[in-house]
Amino acid sequence: MGAAPLHVELEKDGALLRLRLSRPKANIVDAAMIAALRAALGEHLADARLRAVLLTAEGPHFSFGASVEEHLPGSAAAMLRDLHALILQLVGSPVPVLVAVRGQCLGGGLELAAAGHRIFAAPGAMFGQPEIKLAVFAPAASCLLPEKIGPSRAEDLLFSGRSIGAEEAYRIGLVDALAEDPSQAALAYFEEHLAKRSAASLRFAVRAARFDFVARVRRKLAEVERLYLEELMATHDAVEGLTAFIAKRPAVWEDR
Repeated sequence: MGAAPLHVELEKDGALLRLRLSRPKANIVDAAMIAALRAALGEHLADARLRAVLLTAEGPHFSFGASVEEHLPGSAAAMLRDLHALILQLVGSPVPVLVAVRGQCLGGGLELAAAGHRIFAAPGAMFGQPEIKLAVFAPAASCLLPEKIGPSRAEDLLFSGRSIGAEEAYRIGLVDALAEDPSQAALAYFEEHLAKRSAASLRFAVRAARFDFVARVRRKLAEVERLYLEELMATHDAVEGLTAFIAKRPAVWEDR
């Protein structure tokens, strides 16, 4: 785990910030990954030349999700605080965030992707919020998915924990484009639609498009984070689900 969790590259004369999750194959969104993403966004988003962020991942999968160990009661508060600060950086990004997805895009990985503006996916990609299977829920996804795909489809994914393929994700509007090479498709979108635009005016367009969306997500995320930490994590089953997963044993629900 000594290697840097994130590769950061400025391309196109400073117009494109490429962020590559770099701990394949799982690309777990743990404390180190979150800190690296927050630092890169904090350093570069204010650059007046920047026109887009491209979020990609090394290896066959985008991300298996967040660290289950860091969701346990002793560390959950710090982990959620930092993850949600990252989500809000992406949601409130002043430039478009393009996300390229291969393979599994689950849990906290899907929350990162859904916080961006456009998702480009390979045909074999899979998307899901499996948290309910561990007797917890996904706070950021609970805020982002209803906005992106509507309440009914979001509730299906959040309540069932099932994964859907790229084609279904495209059909319901979670994914914006299907491509064998999603990174190249995102780059082509950047070149055709963003690279030639005024960086200053593009920032106004992004702010205008997401003006009330950012405010809604920020307000709701604070409430569901409180619900998770103060109420959910006080229940037997939430702690049991997480510890059983870590111990690789079946969970025993007491429905309390």
